[in-house]
This record gives sequence, structure tokens and C-alpha cells, in this order.
Amino acid sequence: MRIRVLSPGELNEGQLDAWRALRAASGAPMNPFMEPEFTLAVGRVRPAARVAVITEGPEGADGAEVAAATTEASGFLPYETNTLGHGRAIGLGVSDSQGAALRPGLRLAARELMRACSLSVLEFDNLEEGQASFVPDMAEEFASPVMHTGDGFDAYEAALRERSPKFYRTTTAKERRLGRQVGEVRFVFDERDPAALAKLMEWKSAQYRRTGRRDRFAKDWVRDLVHLLAETRRPGCSGVLSVLYVGDRPVAAHFGLRSRTVLSCWFPAYDTEFAKYSPGLILHLRMAEAAAAEGIGMLDLGRGAAEYKDSLKTGALTVYEGSLTRPGPRAALHRLSREPARRAHSFVRNRPKLASLAQRTLNQVGRVRDR
Repeated sequence: MRIRVLSPGELNEGQLDAWRALRAASGAPMNPFMEPEFTLAVGRVRPAARVAVITEGPEGADGAEVAAATTEASGFLPYETNTLGHGRAIGLGVSDSQGAALRPGLRLAARELMRACSLSVLEFDNLEEGQASFVPDMAEEFASPVMHTGDGFDAYEAALRERSPKFYRTTTAKERRLGRQVGEVRFVFDERDPAALAKLMEWKSAQYRRTGRRDRFAKDWVRDLVHLLAETRRPGCSGVLSVLYVGDRPVAAHFGLRSRTVLSCWFPAYDTEFAKYSPGLILHLRMAEAAAAEGIGMLDLGRGAAEYKDSLKTGALTVYEGSLTRPGPRAALHRLSREPARRAHSFVRNRPKLASLAQRTLNQVGRVRDR
């Protein structure tokens, strides 16, 4: 086995095609975050992005690795690193599905891979289910709620009526009331207007501040990444901006990534002036309808507790949070600096009363911040 570390921009077309083929053969949901296009985009805005290319076979006569021989590519692990050997899943903090693209049945020692990449730590927060080589004992398991639309929107709608009848009646009634009281409601699944994307970012930044959370769009690299992905059009990973309009005015929007079969829900937001109509919920129902018509079988709502996710979901995937370490002082320092905070967050998340109190505190912080 040979492992060669490249920057994403150094991957050639043969290697990219091999990556896509490995994902197609994996049997896992075709999450667009796991496709090479996402890593290529991150590589353009994050200079520390790297890809470990794994190949099987002999060395060349001159001792050179044959990792560039794309017909033998057995796996790809995208990650980010720093000078201290601390590795993070590619796009950690914004990526909703993480892990390696590996040949089915490949036996891989994760710590051997880390050694080849000069990593003492490899951190993740949305590791895909089935990545057994990368799940350490201390990893924490989370549910990532999903909406199943593979049998068509009518089937999803019927399941929603049965599972959340009050939610469904209330949301559809609000949509009708919005149309009567404000103006004609229309929906665009794949909006290309850059002004609509800018408006979504504005709403989302305001939501982050209002709820006392870190504003992701305050970081240039996140904004640049979203703009790059908005222009990406590949079957396995394509940016999709969906907008709910009243007349010509946008009242809710969502930007996410889609493959042929999965829509990864990423950044939803709405105009608070229309909050009483729940435009964000209306938007998600219209997204599900349009996605089903496009042949998309699943909308991944992403990890994280939220009432609207509980109402919309028809199932869940499993993701993991944790870190792999190799014995040594850098790994020990990582455990001392990160694990207490992670365990404290876990303690709060698993206790609804504490979690509710924490959320109220964050909301208060947000209100003070906006004064």
C-alpha cells in the first residue's frame, strides 16, 4: 500500500474520476459533501487542505510511488492540517458529512494513514456511518434527521400527515394565509440570482447574532466557499439555492448541495418580518416536493436538535464526533485542550432542561449583541 499526500488542486482528472467511482461503489448515501468537488472548493479557500491518495501495488523501479497511477487508486482521505500535525476533516465546522472514499473491503489502519500524513490528531464532527477505521472508542454518536422522498412527494406527504398531523395542517394553512394576506406565493428550486444568495447570507448572519451563535458568514473563507459551490455544476455535487417568494419579494431561502439522489440541507433562513407565517417550514415542504420531482430520494437535514427537523423528518442517519490520535505529546495536548469542552457540551446536549437553559442564555447574549 502506498500513501501520497497532495493538495486538492494537484489531483488529476483520472484521480477525480477514481474518487467518484469509489463513492458510487461504497453503498453509502451519495452525500455531495463526500464528493471531490467539495474538497476542490475547500482547497481553493483553505491553503492547508490536503488529500491522502491511497494506492495498492508495487513501487516503480526507481522507488517512486505509483499513487499517480489512477487505475490503482484505492482510497482518498481529504483533510486540513497545521504545522503542529493537527488534522481536521475537510471543511470541519461547515461540512455535514466527512470521511474517506475507500475501495469496498480495503483494510486500512487509520493510525498508519495518519503517520503517512504526519498527523498526530485527526478531528471530525460529522463522520459518515460505515467508516469503521476512523471511529475511535471515544467518538460520540448523533442522529442526522432526513426526509425520505424516494417514493415521491405524495408518499412523503402521507407519512408526514400520519407522523406530524398538527404540524402539517398548521404549515399548509399558513401558506394559504400568506397567499391571501400578502401576495402570490411562488417557489424556485434552483434560483441563479446572486442577489437572492446575498439576501440569504444577510438573513443567516442576523439569525446567528440573534441566537448568540458564531456567525459563520463573518469568515471570508466560508462566504467564498459558498460562492464557489453556488457555481459548481456536477452530477455528484451541485450548489442549489431555493427561494420562496411572495410576489417578487423573497421571504425564505436555502442554500445546499445536491447529488443525483441526496440534497444536503445546509443554510436555511427567512425574513423575520414574515415569521408568523413560518416561511422556512413552507420552504422545506416545497423543497421536498421539487426534490422528489428531480429524482432526489433523501433530504439530509443535518445533525443538530431543532423542532422543525423533528417535525419534518421521516428517519435519521448516524454521524460521529471525536478524534483519532497517535501516541505522543501533541496528541496528549489535544486531549487536554479539547476533550473537557467537548464532554461539557455533550453533557448539556443530553439533558433537555440544561440545553433549553443554554439556548435561552444564547438568545439573551444575541439580543445584547445587537443593541
